Amino acid sequence: MTPLDWIVIGGYFVVMVGIGLWAKQRIHSVADFFTARGMVPWWLSGISHHMSGYSAVMFVAFAAVAYNYGLAMYVWWALTIGLGVGIGAFVFAARWNRLRSKHGVASPLEYLARRYNVPTQQALAYSGALLKVVDIAAKWVAIAVLLRGFAGVPIVWGILLTGAVTLVYITAGGLWADVLTDFGQFVIQGVAGIAMFVAFLAHLGGVSALWTMWDDLPEGHGDPFNGPYTLTFFIALLFIKTFEYNGGMWNLAQRYMAAPSGTAARRSALLSSGLWLVWPLILFLPMFAAPLIVPGLANAEQAYVELAKTLLPPGIIGLVLAGFFSHTMAMVSSDANVISSVVTRDIAPVLVRAVRTLSERAELTFARVTTFTFVVISMVIAITTQGQGVVLKIVVDVVAATMGPISIPLMLGLLPWFRRSGPLAAIVSWAAGLGVWVVVRWVLEETSQTMVVGVPLVTSLVLYVLIGLLRPERSTERDDLIDSLDNDPADEPRTPVPAA
Repeated sequence: MTPLDWIVIGGYFVVMVGIGLWAKQRIHSVADFFTARGMVPWWLSGISHHMSGYSAVMFVAFAAVAYNYGLAMYVWWALTIGLGVGIGAFVFAARWNRLRSKHGVASPLEYLARRYNVPTQQALAYSGALLKVVDIAAKWVAIAVLLRGFAGVPIVWGILLTGAVTLVYITAGGLWADVLTDFGQFVIQGVAGIAMFVAFLAHLGGVSALWTMWDDLPEGHGDPFNGPYTLTFFIALLFIKTFEYNGGMWNLAQRYMAAPSGTAARRSALLSSGLWLVWPLILFLPMFAAPLIVPGLANAEQAYVELAKTLLPPGIIGLVLAGFFSHTMAMVSSDANVISSVVTRDIAPVLVRAVRTLSERAELTFARVTTFTFVVISMVIAITTQGQGVVLKIVVDVVAATMGPISIPLMLGLLPWFRRSGPLAAIVSWAAGLGVWVVVRWVLEETSQTMVVGVPLVTSLVLYVLIGLLRPERSTERDDLIDSLDNDPADEPRTPVPAA
């Protein structure tokens, strides 16, 4: 890397800290800190939703998959997300928003105590929070691996550098800082991605490479399903991503909650869906062609690093690396914010009575402390393990496989079609799904990703629905909560005022 590249990276860090300090002026309560009081424009909410699904893991573990298997990478990753978010635009997005606007909900799990009961809420909160810590630790490692590949910076220092900057802006600026850095990430990724796209086309002889390169690539590179990434795996991932990206990954529910209305939230989801269907193709086409440009790599996780070094001039490499930083830092800050909301609004008030009576100012301070703590814990785990090889295993095997059992009670509880399913259905489906995952992955030692990812999801889904049918637990309060999510407050019929 040249001095110009370091200047670009340094400038990026300065801008991130500046965004956090500017956003701090807009934060006066936990409602501002966690949901921006529903004041985020729909287009910014949509861009933030889209960008919150990226991290440096894409350019390490997913780049390795693209290098080895080609187009199948886009099909099982981006296509499943794009379709899933498109489905969620009409099913989940508006209902998340109405939890905030009608019930003052500031955490995605806050409504569970009323929809089911407090034990159900706590079970999902604890298991999801533990999962998030491990997930983010893997992302710290991924960005550190990239920094070491580009600049020879030791992994520990890479984690400390990115973590320190993230701590400053997310602790200060909350969700506002998060969505604004997502927008900055969108711009940086756009410039860097187009630069890489143009460079790869020029290297391979022009636009015609888009349809001629497939004949020169390894067999199966242009197939939608290749290697372990089968049609069955695609279908399983489509179900999982529909849950995960419409609220099962809690930070993305926040994007819908932060929009001005349910209608605006639906619009933001459709924007995110469209971006997922189009942009990853542009981003990953150079990675599909990487075997022609940087052939014979011993470690495929270095594919994007070597591609950038080969194709891009000084300054642009710094921009690409800044984009990597922004991916990971934006996702980490997003997760830190939502975990803080769960701890502040769901876990701590149950454990410590004093938290329930905190003043607005004290509650905001508590939220900032929990945000800081979560980021530090994830950094410590990342520094301790430094496990490059576990990146894809953590992100796909653990996160995807356990996300289904955690998210099914959370997501389906919003919908009127599942109003018969109560606390028993929620707890049993959650516990059984996680239990089946442990058996499949660690007892049977199943290596098929279709089995590891799909079986826990199907188990949870079947049990949630079946128990609801056989042992319904409807109540007037639960029905009223579900029905209240059908319309925005402004769309509800108004009772005429009698004439004097």
